[in-house]
Formats: sequence, structure tokens, C-alpha cells
Amino acid sequence: MRIAIVTDAWHPQVNGVVRTLDTTRETLSRLGHTVRMITPDAFRTVPCPTYPSIRLAVWPASKLRGTLREFTPQAIHIATEGPLGHAARRYCIDHKLPFTTSFHTQFPEYIRLRAPLPIAWSYAYMRRFHAVAVRTMVPTATQRDKLVARGFRNLCLWARGVDLEIFNPTNPVVWQFPRPVAVYMGRVAVEKNIEAFLTAEGVPTKVVIGEGPDLERLRERYPQVHFLGAKYGRELARHLAAGDVFVFPSRTDTFGLVLLEAMACGLPVAAFPVQGPLDVVRQGRCGVLDENLNAAIQGALRLSRADCAAHAARYSWAACTADFASYLAPINRPEVDAITRLPSVPRSTLSK
Repeated sequence: MRIAIVTDAWHPQVNGVVRTLDTTRETLSRLGHTVRMITPDAFRTVPCPTYPSIRLAVWPASKLRGTLREFTPQAIHIATEGPLGHAARRYCIDHKLPFTTSFHTQFPEYIRLRAPLPIAWSYAYMRRFHAVAVRTMVPTATQRDKLVARGFRNLCLWARGVDLEIFNPTNPVVWQFPRPVAVYMGRVAVEKNIEAFLTAEGVPTKVVIGEGPDLERLRERYPQVHFLGAKYGRELARHLAAGDVFVFPSRTDTFGLVLLEAMACGLPVAAFPVQGPLDVVRQGRCGVLDENLNAAIQGALRLSRADCAAHAARYSWAACTADFASYLAPINRPEVDAITRLPSVPRSTLSK
């Protein structure tokens, strides 16, 4: 099958959405599918307000339309709600093509942290975006139930996996830090609630792996914390494996792919009992979820590293990707052929 995946989140961004989509692309290709990623790097972009490392495509509709006409996909998946996602959504609606979407990020909560916009308004906007999709893929049952309560429909579960060839407990880096070492890995930004980790008590050493808009501010405010910047692949896994506990302070993640990666490296998880950890972490076995983050950290430090790695090993990218492919909405061939013969449409029409 020829599959077009449209996403506003892509390299060089480092986050769970990009890792999920890139791994899905690779796995689909190994399964024999032909995948075309339509991403911001093929368009003129501008920095996202308040988050300049994220680049947003400018007036992408015309070029996106040409790309889809040339590729003639047999299925279209829209992964994000940004400019590219909107352009692809309009294209599919205009040409009566079925498509699927996915809900990766709780943008209403993220926006509310940066601006006084009611969460209900943002969710109404998101609900309208996804309402015309044949299916909207969500990562957890908790997320599905929350969206159903807000009026979303046609939801299906698309979980996440972990690459055990990369993320495993072997060959950790050697740190000369006082033990135990608590590790956070992820975006360094306000929506991750990272200061709940930085102010936690009971561990002599805290390590932060990642980059983001709040990195320099937090580095100055917490000089006792070891901010290591971004790490990738096997180097990242070696740093995770060197820690003693993984602290996940976020209250707004839809899944938390880093939870699986940390557990696969043998780290027990300390987190709040919220969506993401509730769906991924087995309480008292590979992590402790508690509204008191200090208590969660102390409890997690007593858990078995081997149990953590064994739990993460249950999450297969092959199975997740097979689910993804089964949820796609096929475009029948005559309809695709008809679209390739359509005359050009003015940008003003495509951008509405």
C-alpha cells in the first residue's frame, strides 16, 4: 500500500511524536508498504511562537496538493493539527477522500499554560478538526475516555512500542555522581511540569536529558542539577541505564513514550497517577504512581530493575504498526486516478 503520512512534527525536533512517526514509517517499509512522509522540511517555514525550535510550514496547500497528486496514495494519515495537517485535511475534504488522524498531544492544556484561552474552546477546535476523519487513533484507553467525554467520536487505540535493540540495561555510562541518581528525559518545557522533579527531595543527584525553550532558565535556577542536553539512540540508552530511577513529572502527556524507553533500560518509574503513567506503568512492579512525587521516587527505588525491563519488552513496534495499518482508510484506485487528472486549484481555494 502507498501510504502518505502528513505531520507538522518532524526532525530535527526530538520528542515522542517524531520518534513514533519515524519508527512507524520504518516498520511499515519493512512490512512492504511504500510510505511518503510530508513534513515541514519540504516547505518554507517560520518558527513557532514561544517555541522557536519548532518550524511551521507557511502556505503549504499548493505544494502539498502537488505532492499528493504525484504520489497517488492509497491511504492518507494526518498526524498533527498544524498547518500541514490543515492543508491535508482540506485537500481530502475537497476531493472526498477518506483519511485518518491521530491525537498525539494535549494541545488545549499546553496552550492554557501559555495563554488565558479556555480549555473548552481549544477542545472544540480540536474536535472539529478530527470529526471528519474516518478514525482518530489515540494512544491509551484513558485518552480515549477523556476525548469521548468531550464529544470526540470514531476513536481507536494505537499504542506505542520500544526498540529493545537500542533501549536495554546493558553498557551504561559511568557516572561519578552520588547515588541514587534520578533521571528526567524529555522536552525541557513548562508543559512537562519539570520543576516538580527539580524541586523533589530525597535524591542527592538529579540528571536532565533533553532540550527545550526553558533549558537555559532552569539551568541558571537549578545549578546543582546536571543538565546534559539532548542524547540520541544508543548514547541516550546508555545514559538512561546509568540512572537509578526515572522521574516523569508531566501531567499532560497522552502516552509518554519515554516511560517505555526508561523501563527498557531497567529504570523504575516515579510519576503522578495521571494519563500516560496509569496506562503504561504497572503500579508497584515497575513504578510507583503517587500524588506525592517524593514518595513515588522513594518507592520506585525499591523496585526490581529486571521487572522494569521485562515489562517494557511486552510493547512491540511491530504489533503497534500492524494496528496502525489496519486502521487506515483505503482510497479506491479509480478515485485516486481521477484526482491525478484534476486541473490545478488556486492557492486561495486550497488554503481556506
